Amino acid sequence: MNIHEYQAKQVLAKYGVPVLKGGVAYTPEEAEQVARGLDGPVYVVKSQIHAGGRGKGRFKESEAGEAGGVRVVKSVDAVRENASQMLGNTLVTHQSGPDGKQVKRVYIESGCDIRRELYLSMLIDRATSRVTIMASTEGGVEIETVAEETPDKIILQSIDPATGIQAFHCRKVAFGLGLTGGQVKSATRMLMALYKAFTDTDASMLEINPLVVTGDGEVIPLDCKMNFDSNALYRHPEISELRDEDEEDPAELEATKHDLNYIKLDGSIGCMVNGAGLAMATMDIIKLYGAEPANFLDVGGGATKERVTTAFKIILSDPNVEGILINIFGGIMRCDVIAEGVIAAAKEVSLNVPLVVRLEGTNVELGKKIMAESGLPIIAADNLADAAEKVVKAVKEAQ
Repeated sequence: MNIHEYQAKQVLAKYGVPVLKGGVAYTPEEAEQVARGLDGPVYVVKSQIHAGGRGKGRFKESEAGEAGGVRVVKSVDAVRENASQMLGNTLVTHQSGPDGKQVKRVYIESGCDIRRELYLSMLIDRATSRVTIMASTEGGVEIETVAEETPDKIILQSIDPATGIQAFHCRKVAFGLGLTGGQVKSATRMLMALYKAFTDTDASMLEINPLVVTGDGEVIPLDCKMNFDSNALYRHPEISELRDEDEEDPAELEATKHDLNYIKLDGSIGCMVNGAGLAMATMDIIKLYGAEPANFLDVGGGATKERVTTAFKIILSDPNVEGILINIFGGIMRCDVIAEGVIAAAKEVSLNVPLVVRLEGTNVELGKKIMAESGLPIIAADNLADAAEKVVKAVKEAQ
């Protein structure tokens, strides 16, 4: 689960991480009121959407002005004016996709004396099964670009869960960033607090870009992004309350409500599979046969007819879907249940794209019989390779 920048800073502040004073606003009037409560005379107006690259982004509507989604201004009146330009308009960034995201709230923050910009993140490194600190002197730059062009400028520090973060971990990162004197102490305090916030909240990723060194030698996060392990949210109702459903893909949100694991992708072949590993293999073989998957969708091992019907509808709600591949290996999941759900959904939504189904496992013959007698143009497949080949061929023939 993702949260907004201002929410991430509120979480970090509870753990003693130093953050600049600021407040969220939903109207230009609220933005002005927040600014009057800050020190000034420099303020930063930040669009709050779940996408990176806001500063370099552009608004679709011309009245939003030429500047991006993060603006430095020098008066309260300018805060109100820029908030008015941002709110209600659509911001397009390199991470938002071409459709962009509508700005429904802005964050007004005090300005600060920036002497250096750095990069810092914490994430779960699956290779080491440890929380890993990633840092770089190249603040304000996408870390992917740094990794590609100047990988030697990336500092990595894994934290052994048995000991947790130690002062020497923090000093190694600080020295690697070229910090000196009091800056090292400031960075150490911040890193200790960040690690505790990360582990206590079951975060999966924390990114600060840029992390800045101020004229006073303090090291503080100027921006912040946090993601959380959705499987652990039951332990953190206070984090769950920060969820902004307006920022989520409607199809993914609907899938969550029905305990379906769905992620929208950019391809044209919709997939419905039971089991994450089988779903990944299905997407791989679709690519092998020359097409691209439109989604990842795992209906789970114990899906009901109703869940299968919902899953089918979610796939077809994507206008890019030109064909559907259903790949079920029934263990706990019964093939006849899958067949009944697919048929019910296909009839309800008026199926108009090729549908290929591969079934194996519990009640497979009954499932095949139900589909054969449904009267629907379902293409049966014997195995995974056969299914991928048939769906790709069917889509090409239908074009």
